[in-house]
Amino acid sequence: MKQITSAQNPFIKSLILLQEKAKARKQSGTFLIEGMREIELAIKGKYEIETVLFLPQLVSNNQITKLTNDPIEISKEVYQKLAYRDTTEGILAVAKTKSLQLSDLKLPENPLILVMEAIEKPGNIGAVLRTCDAAKVDAVIIANPKTDLYNPNIVRSSVGCLFTNQIATGSTEEVIDFLIKNNINFYSATLQNSTSYHTQDYTTPTALVVGTEATGLTELWREKATQNIIIPMQGEIDSMNVSVAAAILIFEAKRQRGFK
Repeated sequence: MKQITSAQNPFIKSLILLQEKAKARKQSGTFLIEGMREIELAIKGKYEIETVLFLPQLVSNNQITKLTNDPIEISKEVYQKLAYRDTTEGILAVAKTKSLQLSDLKLPENPLILVMEAIEKPGNIGAVLRTCDAAKVDAVIIANPKTDLYNPNIVRSSVGCLFTNQIATGSTEEVIDFLIKNNINFYSATLQNSTSYHTQDYTTPTALVVGTEATGLTELWREKATQNIIIPMQGEIDSMNVSVAAAILIFEAKRQRGFK
């Protein structure tokens, strides 16, 4: 079994760059996954695992052999350089990124889709992905992405739901064209010209569209929407965290669909 004990090893240095730089992830087409559950979900989600690294003090050979026949044993020093989390699990994997083209989406006859526009904070993206997994939405589309999807904080905050959701990205114009061409009604969560979200019918092919708390959705979403919708507020503020808003809308749609 191969062993690496020095953080100065060229391969380890390349993995540190994967953790720190979106450019390195894009150029190599790979990214790092930390944690046994996340790695198992990535495999279940058909991600190709290139390499598994483990700290023998924390992970047994039996656990490793379930994942790969050719792992790399690393020292505590190396693991601490690579680990992103504060908690220690002792296992990491290098995986290949996936194509995120809209054309790659495989949708059922009556899809429920969540669209996020220009969400920057990885923690918010991860939280929305967890909700989408819990509700088993058919696809998540990120319009005008501002953050690399394979950012380690998205992997962490989504607790592996990055791998359990079908995800695509594109410009706002591309996403709207995709929805229209596929006869998918879309409902834009916005303050302007809106009606209460619970008055709409989400039992037909539906996309729910959310934007940032600070700036909301761009004008094109408001103009082209099947209907603009709003979550009524009774307090002093007029918006809520995007992950909370997305959850409210998604589970109303699921309620209407009988949670099928």
